[in-house]
Amino acid sequence: MIRYTKDILDNGLSVICNTDTGTPFVSVNLLYKVGARDEDPARTGFAHLFEHLMFGGSTHVDDYDFHVQQAGGDSNAFTNNDYTNYYVTIPAPNVETALWLESDRMQGLAFSEKSLDVQRHVVIEEYKQRYLNAPYGDVWLHLRPLAYKVHPYRWPTIGKSIDHIANATLEDVKNFFHRFYAPDNAILSISGNIDSGEALRLAQKWFGDIPPARYERPRLPQEPRQTEERRLTVEGNNVPADAIYKAFHMGDRLSDDFYACDIISDILSNGQSSRLYVNLIKNSKIFSEIDAYVTGDMDPGLFVFSGKLSEGVDIGTAEQAIQHEIEQFIQDPISERELQKVINKTEARIAYSEINYQGKSANLAFFDYLGDIALINDECSRYRNISVETIKNTARAMFSPENCSTLWYLKNKK
Repeated sequence: MIRYTKDILDNGLSVICNTDTGTPFVSVNLLYKVGARDEDPARTGFAHLFEHLMFGGSTHVDDYDFHVQQAGGDSNAFTNNDYTNYYVTIPAPNVETALWLESDRMQGLAFSEKSLDVQRHVVIEEYKQRYLNAPYGDVWLHLRPLAYKVHPYRWPTIGKSIDHIANATLEDVKNFFHRFYAPDNAILSISGNIDSGEALRLAQKWFGDIPPARYERPRLPQEPRQTEERRLTVEGNNVPADAIYKAFHMGDRLSDDFYACDIISDILSNGQSSRLYVNLIKNSKIFSEIDAYVTGDMDPGLFVFSGKLSEGVDIGTAEQAIQHEIEQFIQDPISERELQKVINKTEARIAYSEINYQGKSANLAFFDYLGDIALINDECSRYRNISVETIKNTARAMFSPENCSTLWYLKNKK
């Protein structure tokens, strides 16, 4: 049982605290409720760009990382389609340093043409290195717009195009910042060797006078039900083998559908005794790699099969093999032992993710953003309550041809 307190300041900032006296450190986690889903379709990649800009200095701080390191801490951040997360791990006596740094850049990020130009080039190089030049790096640049037609999940976190970042103006990024990087769009989660009363006092001290943005975000377009199979074939110059990706629409992160799909993906591909590994890699040698996973998005997400083919295997044959495994999964019984093994692994994963103060602060912020902070203690029961019958029904409904988007990623034969 993870114990926590939650308060909301007058300016809308949510403040969560978990006291852990077993560590001399504190993790300060600041989640902003902004991700790629909140971007203008003509100006994508901004949430990820801000992950870099937020370390470029603020009103009273020229070098964010310098002060973190001087206080004996370290920091990092990540962005996804749903939110942006910043975190600092620091010795408990120096917690105010972390709160000062986070509040200063929330209240007054140092905007300049020079800073924007530096970070713009960093992001463009990352785009080229990770998405355009890396083998299979552009898969999601193809798969997302194939699976999504109206929802902003149709572009990846890095953005649709390099041009959107290359053409970003100082006015563009200022407007984006003032909409989303404000106390009423943020969750401050603190875990470690700190009393909840002290955490709230310090949060009030450093964040209490920052005005809210009061930005009313537009309602996102909901992805309509997919009613026909979609297919796309692309060629990659830097890939060592043909690959196949099959994406099926599934439920959102808070739905029972998510938990059923997560269990299905683990039965199919978690470990060397899983069905896909045994049947498609070990026995038949059709694939050199094969996986099944869920995206776990706030809004309805995707259940994805991804596989790298063994040398000489026809991609049509490989797709038929995946389809056969899907059909067998639907038809064949699932033993209680097989299901229990997967649930045990899941419970171990959840427990491990919350074994230290950093994991707890991140998870508390995440579940609060989802709208159900109590899930930090209840999620294991959500998995345990999924029956074999529910799994079978979910698989039958999801794994239909008209709900599938298939990408064939072929190596260039020239």
